[in-house]
Amino acid sequence: MRCPECGQDDDHVVDSRPQPGGEAIRRRRECRACGGRFTTFERVERRPLLVRKRSGALVPFEPARVLEGMARAAKDRVERPLLERAAAEVERTLRDAGRREVTSEQVGLQVLARLRDLDEVTYVRYASVYKDFQRPEDFEEELSELRKELPPKQR
Repeated sequence: MRCPECGQDDDHVVDSRPQPGGEAIRRRRECRACGGRFTTFERVERRPLLVRKRSGALVPFEPARVLEGMARAAKDRVERPLLERAAAEVERTLRDAGRREVTSEQVGLQVLARLRDLDEVTYVRYASVYKDFQRPEDFEEELSELRKELPPKQR
């Protein structure tokens, strides 16, 4: 690691600590040449997760796009931190499947599952775009399915 003060690459680690959540390790380093101290972070480099679109195109998975779609559907209904947590769960579930490639349908179904648990109106808003509702009956059918799946206290 090159020292940001003098540019030398002769340093040693003074202190290491895991970051909250265990996603990274913070290391305090000291340059042996000039004595300057600096901090580095070590993170696991994940293999990119790829999404196969309906058109057949293969694109990188973008958690920000998932969150953006959820936030649009949840406008004024669900707080951002809850959506961020749900979007992270979507990514975690897709990665835990152990595959390098997932379909856009798998992504959409994971989003719907999280939104169903958060807020029914948000779920229906998202479903109307994701499932391309064309008629009022499409909403009625989706609501009927939602009522079957939800426990009686949530209806």
